Amino acid sequence: LLFCFLKFQRFMERSLESGNMSRVQEFVLLGLSARLGTRGILFAVFLTLYLLTLLENTLIVCLICSHSELRKPMYFFLGNLSCLEMCYVSVTMPSLLVGLRSSPCHVSFTACIIQLFLFIALISTKCTLLASMAYDRYVAICRPLHYPLLMRPQVCLGLAMTSWLGGLLVSVVKTSCIASLSYCGPNVLNHFFCDVSPLLNLSCTHVALTELVDFISAVVIFCGSLLVALASYVAIALSTCASHLLVVGTFYAVVLFMYSRPSRINSTDLSKVLSVVYTVVTPMCSPVIYCLRNREVHTALNNLLWPL
Repeated sequence: LLFCFLKFQRFMERSLESGNMSRVQEFVLLGLSARLGTRGILFAVFLTLYLLTLLENTLIVCLICSHSELRKPMYFFLGNLSCLEMCYVSVTMPSLLVGLRSSPCHVSFTACIIQLFLFIALISTKCTLLASMAYDRYVAICRPLHYPLLMRPQVCLGLAMTSWLGGLLVSVVKTSCIASLSYCGPNVLNHFFCDVSPLLNLSCTHVALTELVDFISAVVIFCGSLLVALASYVAIALSTCASHLLVVGTFYAVVLFMYSRPSRINSTDLSKVLSVVYTVVTPMCSPVIYCLRNREVHTALNNLLWPL
């Protein structure tokens, strides 16, 4: 992952030096549209949510790593999800907080593209990881006798690696297409982070091919993983997975609305509000829904806090 990221960064630097990619040297992020008097309150709220998300997911990772009874396929995927959520929220939240603190937020072209690269990689990984977790629950509940064989460590590792590497591959393709466009100005993004649609709206070159690549990859990744997750959960009694469906349904509903359309999406306040849902709310809720309500995690947490 690090090797591919460094290769991508060198590609960006060479492209910038050649002067053929863009005449825009930086972008201005307008951030959330809020009155000056409410920015301080929003800053405190989102900072609290950010720190709470990091705390929750760090706690989950520590519990899974330190307690042998949690070293099961389900918790292996939950550990991966917690690590992903910490990275995911850390990609978008800093620019949101900076925008609320000192609006507008200025970001260089290279930093903007790197943020876009990380965001696409993580959101694509999350989609396939959620599908893997749904499949794990399907096997555990519907085929319990075959569970040790179907979800043996090699299979779990393969599913996790496929999720991470697949997300990275999708991000390389999509980000390369967007970075190769020309941006002649204006350079104002009506968003709180560098997202696909706001960047396409600012391009001064023909973006039909880039939009097509973006649309196809969105349909394949989001819809494909959603179908796997839905098929798995439908096969399970809804009473055992209602909370899982709530988080998964909210995440996919918003992401599909935002990204699975072939035309450019206007950067409206609605888009920014929906972006807050899947970049802030779902990462904060995931540890509570998937882990902290779990009896085994409760036991491990009690043993950690009160060892005697």
